[in-house]
Amino acid sequence: MQSKKLISIVFSFRNEEETLSELINSTLKVLEELPFSFEFIFVNDASTDKSLEILKEYALKDSRIKVINLSRRFGYNEGFIAGISYAKGEAIITMDADLQDPPQVIPKLIDKWQEGADVVHTVREKRVGENFFKLFLTKLAYRIIRVLSEIELLNDAGNFKLISKRVKEELLKLKEKQPYLRGLVCWVGFKQSKVYYKRNKRFAGKGHFPILTSSGPLQEFISGITSFSIFPLVGVFLLGLCFLFIGVVLIFSIYLFNFSIFPLALLILFSGIYLTALGIVATYIGKIWEQVKGRPLYIVESTINLKEEDLQS
Repeated sequence: MQSKKLISIVFSFRNEEETLSELINSTLKVLEELPFSFEFIFVNDASTDKSLEILKEYALKDSRIKVINLSRRFGYNEGFIAGISYAKGEAIITMDADLQDPPQVIPKLIDKWQEGADVVHTVREKRVGENFFKLFLTKLAYRIIRVLSEIELLNDAGNFKLISKRVKEELLKLKEKQPYLRGLVCWVGFKQSKVYYKRNKRFAGKGHFPILTSSGPLQEFISGITSFSIFPLVGVFLLGLCFLFIGVVLIFSIYLFNFSIFPLALLILFSGIYLTALGIVATYIGKIWEQVKGRPLYIVESTINLKEEDLQS
C-alpha cells in the first residue's frame, strides 16, 4: 500500500497562548478529512506567556505536533525559515498562529499544488476587524514595493502560502539576512498560483508585532524594497543632479538679476534632502553589514518531537 504524502504546516509565533488550542483543534479537524499525513511545526520566537507549556502538552499526546524553541527573539520571518528548515513534507504551508488565516483554506492550497503549482499564494479579498487607516497603509506599501522592485509581488498576499519541496530547497540556499519571505518565494520563480480568501479578525488577544519593532510592518516594508531594488539609490543620484541644477540656476539668478532668496529656508530644505538621501544610503550599507557578519538567522535552544537529522541547512 502506497504511503500518504506528508504535508508540513509551519507557524511562526510569539505569545499566542489564547489561540493555540483552538488553532490546533480547528486545523486538525480540517486536515483529518484529507488523504495526506501532516506535521505541525510551531516556531516559538521567545514567547513570555504560557504558549510553550500549552504546546508541550499537545506534543506529548501527538507526535505530529513539533516545536522549535528559539534562544531569543529573532523575528517573524526568521521563525518561518527555521520551521521550513526542519520541515520534511513534500509541500510546506506557512501561516500565522492567530487564526486570521482560516485553516479551511488549506485544502484549496493543496489542490493547486496537486495541479502542478510550486508556490500557492493566498490573496486577501477582505480583511475583517482591521481599521481603514491600517488597510490603506498596507495596500499602499504592497503597491510601492511592487512598483519599485524587480519581483512580481502579489498585492494583499501575506505569508500564508504553500511551497513545494524544491522551492524550499532553493529558499534555504539564499542565506539572506533580514529575509523578506513573501518576496523571496516570488523571486525563486517556478510555477506560481493563487487562491482568494477572507481574512478573519484575531481569534483572541492582540498583535505582537508593533510597527516600529524589528519584526514590525515598517521593517517589513523597508526589507521589501531594499531586498529587491536599488531604485532608492538611483533616485538619490537623480535627486542630487536635480538640485545641483537648481543650485546653479539660483547662483546665476542672484548674480544676474539680484534675485532675493531666503538663505535659511533654502539651507533647511537642502539639509532635509541631504539627510534623507544619507538615510537611504545608510540603510543599504546596514544591510551589507548585516550580511557580511555571517551570523546565523536564528539559534535553536530546544526542540520537541524533532531530531537534529531533520534539519536541512
